[in-house]
Amino acid sequence: MLKGFTTSHQHTHSSAFNLSTQTGTRLGIATHDADDVVLVNGEPVVSSGKDVSRYLIDLRDDGDPALTFRSLFIGTVFAGLGAALSQIYMLKPVQVTVSMVFLLLLIYSVGLAWAKFLPGRSTVEHTRLAWLGSTIEFINPGEFQLKEHVISALVASTASYGSTAVQNFAVQRLYYNTNVGATTAVLATFSTACFGYGLVGLLRPLTVYPSEMVYWSNLPTVSIFQALHFDSAANNKRVKLFWSAFIGMFLYEPIPSYIFPYLNGFNIFCLASQKASAKTQNLFTNLFGGAEANEGLGLLSLSFDWQYITSTFMSLPITQQANSWIGYALCYIIFMVIYYTNTWNSLAFPMISTSIFSSNGSIYDQSAVFGSTFQLNQTALDEIGLPALTGSNAWANLTANLSIGGLIAHCIFFWGPYVKESFQQSRNKTQPDPHWKAMQKYDECPWWWYLILLGLAFFAGLIVVLKGQTTLPWWSFLVALILGAFPFSTLLFARMGNGVATQQLMKMIAGLINPGRPVANLYFSMWSHDIVGQSIELAGDLKMGQYLKVPPRAMFLTQVWGTIVVVMVSIVDAQREILINPVGNDVWSGQYIQTLNSGAVTWSLAKDLYGQNGPYFVIPLSLLIGVVPTFIQWLISKRWPMIGPVKVDSVILPIIYMYSSWMSSGVSSIILSSVIVGLVSQIWLRKHHPGWFRKYNYILGGALDGGAQVMIFILSFAVFGAAGKVNPFPTWAGNPGTGNVDYCNGNGALD
Repeated sequence: MLKGFTTSHQHTHSSAFNLSTQTGTRLGIATHDADDVVLVNGEPVVSSGKDVSRYLIDLRDDGDPALTFRSLFIGTVFAGLGAALSQIYMLKPVQVTVSMVFLLLLIYSVGLAWAKFLPGRSTVEHTRLAWLGSTIEFINPGEFQLKEHVISALVASTASYGSTAVQNFAVQRLYYNTNVGATTAVLATFSTACFGYGLVGLLRPLTVYPSEMVYWSNLPTVSIFQALHFDSAANNKRVKLFWSAFIGMFLYEPIPSYIFPYLNGFNIFCLASQKASAKTQNLFTNLFGGAEANEGLGLLSLSFDWQYITSTFMSLPITQQANSWIGYALCYIIFMVIYYTNTWNSLAFPMISTSIFSSNGSIYDQSAVFGSTFQLNQTALDEIGLPALTGSNAWANLTANLSIGGLIAHCIFFWGPYVKESFQQSRNKTQPDPHWKAMQKYDECPWWWYLILLGLAFFAGLIVVLKGQTTLPWWSFLVALILGAFPFSTLLFARMGNGVATQQLMKMIAGLINPGRPVANLYFSMWSHDIVGQSIELAGDLKMGQYLKVPPRAMFLTQVWGTIVVVMVSIVDAQREILINPVGNDVWSGQYIQTLNSGAVTWSLAKDLYGQNGPYFVIPLSLLIGVVPTFIQWLISKRWPMIGPVKVDSVILPIIYMYSSWMSSGVSSIILSSVIVGLVSQIWLRKHHPGWFRKYNYILGGALDGGAQVMIFILSFAVFGAAGKVNPFPTWAGNPGTGNVDYCNGNGALD
């Protein structure tokens, strides 16, 4: 064990919080808390972060070692795999994060084999090789236990988050024919990741310690860790369910993703339009089509492909999901109205695309406008004209700003008292969360550790700015870091499971202070928005460490190490033509890379496009507009906290805004299936079968994710072309060779 990162080996089993308990005091309900617990058939209904801490996550701490040579070595090896998977999913038509379940299962198998087959200290004791005992124990400390497992998995998953730095390099390779130098790549990735982690450390009392900071998407992972390592009758049943569901999904996933892709977008209206007129087919494709990237809105489509549905909707709280459903409904209406009323000249372009176009509908020739220097050539711009956005893309940009304005207002008006209380509790050491209290026997990380990390990240970024191919002035770098330090999106993500993307705001500011520089815009967004994203992911890991009782100092070294172990895979070169295509296909899509590039180019022309006389003037203005409705909502909540059965403060406008443009890119056929999964899990199971929900819901979701992602990883290299060679499945009715796989074949799909 590496010294200095654990301070206790004592066992702290808490039977009052054991997952197999049933009612009353056996559920760990303190006398003063019992009144706010809802029981169904003697089981508590888990509704809040407080419920999660009391009834869902076991307080048990076996005091086992965390940071060992074995845990770091295994984590580092699998960090490369995690980073590779992250890049694969960045280039898929639906943005899916790499499931930590996939990584932790592989690590678990390797860890068990390491402990079993490598020699231990006992093999040399009382022999003439006894002097090797310490070295052998360093390499193989014995049983592979919970905390070692967590450390290895967190190293691997930290590398799997992906970095805007890596994404920026992909943009430069695809659109500017620039291969970023190795030094620039390493320092830029280190700078963004470690600056984000430094901020997380300073803000722990606000974003990690309190019970309401749940990071809901981590709950399946926490449940699996405890099920694998805590030996009890209840956990044996959970492990059996896990492996059954994992194997079942692993065997099933090739069917919808490769053999029978029609299952990702079954829609009766698409089938009914086969002999309709061209105009009707176009309308139906725009409204009902959605199995292919950027095909349509996917209304009433059903998907049976779990790789895109994921367990997210089994984890997110019902408040978040209800707000997202309102946003979905608005999205269907607004997109159709924008397109068919020709708002922003929408009819000249595809209804859904994140690319930028010329006014005649052709792909915009940005290389002629910005040239090899990545800076604006005004003469070329006058000749070629301004770029244009699709109506859906313009609305997505508008709602991004609405969401940011609404989020800032929501945090100030609704959550302001909570922020103040959290820091007071931290200062007075009165934080009531039982898991935080259980961690107090371990040495905390000093504040200056995080300050040093911030300093290193700052100087690494400054070197990139001064010596790399960024075209970003040093003073803009400082502005970007200041903007990235605000924790508003982390608060929303921790409480609701979804944050608000801030890149739109960052690109807007970058365009105002660095006009005519699209690559500078990319890097400005990286050192502002990406810091926000890294902060969210790393704060979630710190919360996981708190739930699983991993010592804070071990967590610090683990996450710092994981952030610098990031690699970029070869898909950008192998699938280049598809990635720059404004539509893509059902396997690969450059939509995210296109979005980054489109935003960088258009915001570098902010004065012409978004100025007072520009076609998109309302987009930057929407940042201020987004504040007003939330302020009005807050005033209403002061007078009428409840309107009918609805709590006024449970309506979270920034989430509604965000989801009202959710179908602006990618595959949309998964929406209805996602809603159904959320209804079954978060309403039927959680409220009517709370015992089953508490014991098995998150384990089942993690198993399904793991099985699907293991198979998708195999298929990506075997048949989807991640290694350069595509091996398509033979065409048949469930895998049509021409047109869209859901048979919505308008808009020239059969051409």
